[in-house]
Amino acid sequence: MMTTLGPSGETATETHMHIEPGLVDGAKIGLSYVTAAAAGGYALKLAYEAARERGVLSLAGRTLATTALVFSFFEVLPHYPVGVSEVHLILGSTLFLMFGAAPAALGLAFGLLIQGLFFAPFDLPQYGMNVTTLLVPLFGVAAVARRIVAPGTPYVELKYGQALALSTTYQAGIVGWVAFWAVYGQGFASENIASVATFGGAYMLVIIVEPLVDLAVLAAAKALHGAFKGGNPLLERRLYDAA
Repeated sequence: MMTTLGPSGETATETHMHIEPGLVDGAKIGLSYVTAAAAGGYALKLAYEAARERGVLSLAGRTLATTALVFSFFEVLPHYPVGVSEVHLILGSTLFLMFGAAPAALGLAFGLLIQGLFFAPFDLPQYGMNVTTLLVPLFGVAAVARRIVAPGTPYVELKYGQALALSTTYQAGIVGWVAFWAVYGQGFASENIASVATFGGAYMLVIIVEPLVDLAVLAAAKALHGAFKGGNPLLERRLYDAA
């Protein structure tokens, strides 16, 4: 999700969903470079492990797929201004389940960067905040999946409750980071806090809808299982196999 936040908490009018210039500025923006570097470093660690496990070509293919999908999500899916930001279906948990943590993280980072470079260069100074907001919740999804999905359960066998937990983890992380940047940049003014609360409440709709998307995508993947016997290098291995 790329967020649109005005420097005083108002919703901006641009069509893109990035954190707006001025929300966090001056010396404060330096923190976003630190958080982005940490998130990027962890994503590279996951990428290294994924390349060792399944090869560089598999990682590259999955990353290309997620980058294309993320860019499409940012450009095509509807988004609505609410409170300090915009409500948007980014399908982070879906990307994780279908392609794995490393390709999902790299795809989110690259998709965001490509849009900034070619369609919204004014958003590039906020790239650190945006990429942190997208990646850290994804790492949380991976951690929760390890806890709630039994080692012998392929992802295509997930139940609604499990998909809901994964989606909630991602969306709660998004809301949490948006709230953090808003408060960090603009303080605890009542208008700012009210806008953050409105945005968080509106995101409940995404938390309800995204698990249904996850299950629909997983059902389609399950129906196509026969076409992928022996594994598909462009899909997460755990999609069909036990851990």
